[in-house]
Amino acid sequence: MSTQKKIYKRKGFIILLIVVMLLIAFRLYLPTLVKNYVNKVLSDIPGYYGHVEDIDLAIYRGAYVINGLYLNKVKAETQIPFLNFPKTDISIQWNAIFRGKIVSEIYMYDPEINYVMEDQQGSGDTTKPDAGDWTEALDDLIPIDINHLEITNGTLAFKEVTVQPPIDLSISRFNLTADNLRMVKGKEHTLPSPISATGTSIGGGQLSIDGKVNLIREIPDTDISFTLEKVDITALNPFAQQYAKIDFKQGEFNFFSEVAIADGYLKGYLKPLMTNVELVEPEEPFLSKLWEGFVEFFGFIVKNQRTKTLATKVPLEGDLNNPDTEIWPAISAIFRNAWIEAFKRTIDDEIDYEDAMVKKKGQEK
Repeated sequence: MSTQKKIYKRKGFIILLIVVMLLIAFRLYLPTLVKNYVNKVLSDIPGYYGHVEDIDLAIYRGAYVINGLYLNKVKAETQIPFLNFPKTDISIQWNAIFRGKIVSEIYMYDPEINYVMEDQQGSGDTTKPDAGDWTEALDDLIPIDINHLEITNGTLAFKEVTVQPPIDLSISRFNLTADNLRMVKGKEHTLPSPISATGTSIGGGQLSIDGKVNLIREIPDTDISFTLEKVDITALNPFAQQYAKIDFKQGEFNFFSEVAIADGYLKGYLKPLMTNVELVEPEEPFLSKLWEGFVEFFGFIVKNQRTKTLATKVPLEGDLNNPDTEIWPAISAIFRNAWIEAFKRTIDDEIDYEDAMVKKKGQEK
């Protein structure tokens, strides 16, 4: 081999080595690059501060794992995070590629969502993200449409920490599965995406959510049932003391609901039920008056005086299609409808997607 060829060969080897080293260096730096990008996305949400501890990449499966995602109000009064996601795995759903779709799947482990009243309403900060801010942030973090979502051992909580006693209404061991959210399969179905969830509330209540949705609509079509059973009502005492000035001695709380949305028209009901209810020292006239006021305020109907059973039913119905109406405030307003009639202790199984559809068609005539 000539000297010149040896020189070219050596140069080629050196260039290849440099390229390989640069690729290795880039691969080593890439998690930091992604981490800085994610932190920037979180910091750009108006009124909130977010941070990510670490990012792990798994390029071979088109995935990245976000470790230690934290998000809270900039002017929060407490250190309780609004969002605390210890581990979130975001990856390409490979089986969907064979159906001609490039979509993602998300697995969340031990996530926490804490609505702290003092942080969200009492901080004095009027800067709030609108739907566009959250949507833009989600698109930046997950640029590919989400088709499968799975939550393992989550926690949902409503808290007021400055009142006495502090209020903590929480759902723990929350597990959720939502599939086919981008209609990769079963396009012939009106509601193609099944959703199911379970959890445990304070007071040992058992939560169950089952239904189907169609998210590929401006206002998602929905047919959902919600059940919360066998809650020890004394666990609700901090809330009852703060807002109704009463203290439960014993009793059981149950809650049932069905909601359907078709073409933007919502129809459903809420059904709370309390059985074997007793107040602390109910023989006192003052407490008795408070109890009577509590029952009258919430519109409960005494179904069985002997077992001290209280029941009511809230009908939900309304059109969400007004272009000037924001969806979640509209739904919230519907849920504030007046309390009316009594009900039985079970889901009525009376609300279906077709009910909302029929009502909507009737309005169009």
